[in-house]
Formats: sequence, C-alpha cells, structure tokens
Amino acid sequence: MAGFGSLAPKTKNIVVAGGLSAFVLGVYYYTMRAVGGTDELQVAIDKFEGMKKKDAGNSSAAGS
Repeated sequence: MAGFGSLAPKTKNIVVAGGLSAFVLGVYYYTMRAVGGTDELQVAIDKFEGMKKKDAGNSSAAGS
C-alpha cells in the first residue's frame, strides 16, 4: 500500500474507519446468520400463544 502513505491524515482516518465499519458489519451479519437470528422474545410469545390456543381448544371440547 505505497499510495496510502501519501494521503492526508484525515483521509487516512476515513479509510480506516470505513474498513473497520465494513469488518464489524460483516461479522455481525455472519454471526446473525450462523445462529439463526431468532428473537428470543418473539419465540416466547409464539409459544405462549400456541399454549393459549391449545387450552382454548381443550376447554371448548370439554364443554361440548
């Protein structure tokens, strides 16, 4: 990178900041894809709603 040394300090800072930002965002998206990116709160809500529907189905069947 011979051309990098001839840049102004502010320009070097911008280049480094852009590179670091790209790296951090890449790691974030890779990690989210690797773990599945599920939201634990949404999973808990879905589970609760499923239990509510199951209980509602049982109580209506018992009442008939």
